[in-house]
Amino acid sequence: MVKLRYFLALACYLAIPVAVLAGGGLFLLIDPEMARGHAAYVRTYRLLDLARRGVLAAAAGLALGLWVACCYLVLASRGRSRRWLALAAAGPIGFSVIATLGDQSPAPGDHYQRFLHRLGTGSRVALEIAVCGSVWGLAHTAVVVERELMIQLESRSTGTPAAAIIAQQSASSGMWAAGEGMEALYLVPLIYLLWPVLFNLAGWLFMRRPHASERRPTGARE
Repeated sequence: MVKLRYFLALACYLAIPVAVLAGGGLFLLIDPEMARGHAAYVRTYRLLDLARRGVLAAAAGLALGLWVACCYLVLASRGRSRRWLALAAAGPIGFSVIATLGDQSPAPGDHYQRFLHRLGTGSRVALEIAVCGSVWGLAHTAVVVERELMIQLESRSTGTPAAAIIAQQSASSGMWAAGEGMEALYLVPLIYLLWPVLFNLAGWLFMRRPHASERRPTGARE
């Protein structure tokens, strides 16, 4: 239903948090204080510190490369010019524009792109505005729901009242706001990537339903 390059773009995007978490985990595992007891303590300490910083930089570079690859594959799957790749520098906002670009040669079973091609200019603009607002709103709502679920889970597992957990988070509201903001920004391109896939899946199921209902039971008389 959707071109292979588009699924590769989705795979690249899903690999970004894996790269970041793996890099962060290795950064924490490499402790320069492990150099204690060595004869060349200063030299070993510097090497370990350089290694952990290198791991962090490599993880950041890999995440950036996966992001650029994701944007490029989306453009390539839709036959669009590489000039649009400059929008990748704008992050999720730029991807919101990339996601609105139609496919120049949609696959035969791509119901979403064929649906877009049948729309007029005014209807297409209205649809993209509605989708953009829905995507950003859904990302924010998902983060809020996740926060509430995590508070309830922590409250039940530790026996701490939910109000106390909320007060603790409010004390470091800046850190929590930054974390939730990053989660919302990550969800925006993910929802944009999943939207055509889900649309095509729904269209495929809808197209199969009439055929399934027309099947006659085995042994039925003509």
